[in-house]
Amino acid sequence: MGKYICIHGHFYQPPRENPWLEAIELQDSAYPYHDWNQRITAQCYAPNTASRILGADRKIIDIVNNYSKISFNFGPTLLSWLQGHDPQAYRLIIEADKQSQKNFSGHGSALAQCYNHMIMPLANSRDKQTQIAWGRVDFQHRFNREPEGMWLPETAVDLEALEMMAQFGIKFTILAARQAQRVRKIGEKKWQDVSNEKIDPKMPYLCNLPSGKQIVLFFYDGPVSKDVAFGQLLSNGEGFSKRLTSVFSEEQVPQLVHIATDGETYGHHHRYGDMALTYCIYHLESNKLARICVYAEYLEKYPPTQEVEIFENSSWSCVHGIERWRSACGCNSGMHSGWSQDWRAPLRGAMDWLRDNLARIYEEQLSQLVKDPWQARQDYIRIILDRSASNIADFLLEHCSKEPSRSERVKILKLLEMQRQAMLMYTSCGWFFDEISGIETTQVLQYAARAMQLAKEVSDMPLEDTYVSLLERAPSNLPEYKNGAGIYKALIAPSVLDLTRVGAHFAVSSLFKEYAKNTRIYSYVTESQTYDRQEVGRQKLAVGRARIRSEITEEEDILSFAALHLGDHNIVGGVRRYEQAGEFEQMHKELKEIFLKSDISEAIRTIEKHFLEHNYSLWHLFKDEQRKILNQILAVTVSDVEVTLAKIREHHYPITQAMRQIGIPLPRVLAVSIELAFNVDLLHTLEAEELDINRLNSLIEEAKRWSINVDRTTLGFVLGNKLSGIMEKFLKEPENNALLESAEFLLEILNFLDLKADLWKAQNIYFTVGRQYYAEMKEKAERQDEAAGKWLERITSLSELLKVKIF
Repeated sequence: MGKYICIHGHFYQPPRENPWLEAIELQDSAYPYHDWNQRITAQCYAPNTASRILGADRKIIDIVNNYSKISFNFGPTLLSWLQGHDPQAYRLIIEADKQSQKNFSGHGSALAQCYNHMIMPLANSRDKQTQIAWGRVDFQHRFNREPEGMWLPETAVDLEALEMMAQFGIKFTILAARQAQRVRKIGEKKWQDVSNEKIDPKMPYLCNLPSGKQIVLFFYDGPVSKDVAFGQLLSNGEGFSKRLTSVFSEEQVPQLVHIATDGETYGHHHRYGDMALTYCIYHLESNKLARICVYAEYLEKYPPTQEVEIFENSSWSCVHGIERWRSACGCNSGMHSGWSQDWRAPLRGAMDWLRDNLARIYEEQLSQLVKDPWQARQDYIRIILDRSASNIADFLLEHCSKEPSRSERVKILKLLEMQRQAMLMYTSCGWFFDEISGIETTQVLQYAARAMQLAKEVSDMPLEDTYVSLLERAPSNLPEYKNGAGIYKALIAPSVLDLTRVGAHFAVSSLFKEYAKNTRIYSYVTESQTYDRQEVGRQKLAVGRARIRSEITEEEDILSFAALHLGDHNIVGGVRRYEQAGEFEQMHKELKEIFLKSDISEAIRTIEKHFLEHNYSLWHLFKDEQRKILNQILAVTVSDVEVTLAKIREHHYPITQAMRQIGIPLPRVLAVSIELAFNVDLLHTLEAEELDINRLNSLIEEAKRWSINVDRTTLGFVLGNKLSGIMEKFLKEPENNALLESAEFLLEILNFLDLKADLWKAQNIYFTVGRQYYAEMKEKAERQDEAAGKWLERITSLSELLKVKIF
C-alpha cells in the first residue's frame, strides 16, 4: 500500500488596487520595492518558480519549479496582477501546472479559488454563486482546463457553498480538522464523533449534500501545518521531510499525509522557505520515502471509503467559527494590546445594507437593458478578463435584446462594474486585523465608495450619507478618527475621483513631462486635441483640451484645462467642460497673452475666473506621479546638498584622516556629512550606465580604511538590479568575458560591504548559461583558445561568488 504526501500552498494577497485607477499606488512601507505585491513576488512567488537545491558544499546544484511539485491555488486578483507586472513568474506558474499533469497522472497541481476571498458563509446566495462562477471561469481562462478542486477563502464553509461548488463541477475542497463533526463508513448508519480535531486526516471523505449532490473533503494535518507556518520547520528541508513522514501510521493501508498553509510561508514569512520546501521534496523523492502527489491524483487512486458531516460556519483561522469577520470574537493579530474589534459588526452591517441597495438599483436599472441582469453579472468575468472592444461587443450582443446606444452601453458597463466593486468590498482581509483604519479595511471602504459613486451616476440615488451614518457605529481604536465615519471622511472621501480629476492630473503633470497625443494614464486614455506650453523664466503655463475616457466603463468627456507652475511646489490649475463654441479659444488666447507679459498675478486671477469651480494643484496628482514631480522639483536642491557634502568631505579630508588614524572620533555633524557624501558617491557610481571600475575601487578602498557605514538596503537593491542587468546581457552574449568580469567585480563589492542584494535572477542565468556552455568552452580551452580559458577562469570565480555549482 502507498504512502503519499501532498503539500498545499494557498497563495493570496488582498487586492490593493486603487478602485478608480485599477493600479496599486506607491507603498512606502514596502521599500525598496514599489509596493507589497512587488516585494512579496521578489521574496516568494518568483523564487518558487526557480527554487534552489543545495549540495553538501552549500552551492546550488539544481533549480526546480516548486509549483510543479506541490498543490497550490492563487487568488485570481493576484494572478491578474502578476500577469501584468511579472509576466515571467506568471508564465512559469501556468507552465508548472502543465508540467504537474505529467507528474501526477494527468492531474494538475493548481486549484481554483472563490474570486476575491469573500467569506462564503457570510455571503448571500447570489454572491456565493458569482464568487464560485468567477473563480471557475478565471481558472479556465488562465490554466486552459477545468478545475477539479477549489479553495474556500479562510476555508470558511457552509453547506450552501459546498452545494454550489458541486453544481459547478468542483470535485473537492480542503478544510481544517476542527471543521469535521462526525464520520462513518459509507453504507453504515452509526456515526463517530470527530469534533475537536479527532478526524483522521490521512484519507478523503465524502460529503453528501442536502440536494443529493456530493463533494469530497480533505482535512489537512493541523499540527504539521502549524509547525510549518509558525514554527522552525522550514529551517531545514530534511527535517521538514522527516516531520511529514513521521505522521504515517504502521497500518498497511493507503495513506495521504497532507498539509496546507499560506503560500507566502515559503519565502516571505520564512526567508528561504522556498528552498526548504524544494529540498524536502527532493529528499522524499530521492530516498523514496513517499510518493509526492496532488489531491486529484490521490482521489482517483483511492476514492473515499468514509463520509463526513461538517460544522457549518467554521474556518481555519478563527476558533470561534466565522466570528472574526463579523464580531469582536477575540481573534486579532496580537500586536495591539487593549484594542477592541467592536467595529467589525457595524462595518459588516453597513456593507450588507449597501449591498442590498446596490442590488436593487442594479436590478431596476439593468432589467431595462439586458435580458437577465444576474446572468449578465455572472458572465461579467469575461469582460474583466478581456476588456477589448470586440469582446465587450460580443457580450452585449449576447445579453441585450437590441443593440444598446452609446449612453446605454456606458450605463450597462457602469452597473456591472458597480457589482464588481460590491464583490470586492467584502474581501475578507477588511475584517481580519485589529483596527478599522488599517490599510486592509480602508481598502474595502474604497471599494464601497466606488460602488456608491457608480450607483449615483446611473440612478441618481444618493447612498453615501446613510452609509457613512452607519459607519458611526463602528468605533475606532484611534482617537483622531473616533469611528468609521471619521475614517471615511478623512481617508476615503478625498480619494474619490472622476474624469475631471483625471484631467487635472493630466494637466498638472504635463508641466513636467511630455505626453504623446494618445496616452494611457492607469485605466484611462487621454487624447490630446489642443496643447500649448509656454515658459517665462521659472514659470510654466500649459493650456489644452483633451478627451478623457475610462477603459472600464467607456465613459468619456472632452475637458479643457490650464495649469500654471510658479516654481517649487506652487501650482495653480483648473479643469472644466466648455459648452459654447469658441469659449476655450478665447480663454486660451487671453491667458497666454497675460502670461507672456510676465503678469503672473493677473494670470492667476484669469485662471480663477475661468475655472471657478475646479481649482487643482500638485496635491491632486495621483501618488506615484506626485512623488516623481516632487523629486524632480527637489532635484536641484538635492544636487546642491550633494555638492556641498562632497566639498565638505574633500576640504576636510586631511584632518578627518588624521583624527581617524590616532583614534579620535569625528564630531557627529562631520561624521554624518562624510558618510552621506560617501553613500551618494557610491550610489551614483553604481547607477551609472557604464561601470567605472577605477572609481569603485577607490571608494571600496576608502570604505576598507575607515569602516564607513553604508546604506545597505538602498545600495544592495541598486547593486542587485545592476548585477541582474549585466547577467541579462550575458544571457544574450554568453561568451562575453567583459560581462563576467563586471559581474565578478560587483559581487566582490557586495561581499565586502555586506550588502543584502537579491541574487536570484543572476543565479538563474548563471546556472542556465553555465551548464549550457561549460563543456563547449572547456573543450575550446583545451585547444589553447585564450578567450575560452579566461571564460573558464571567470565562470569558476563566479561559481564561488554566486554559490552555484555547474561543473
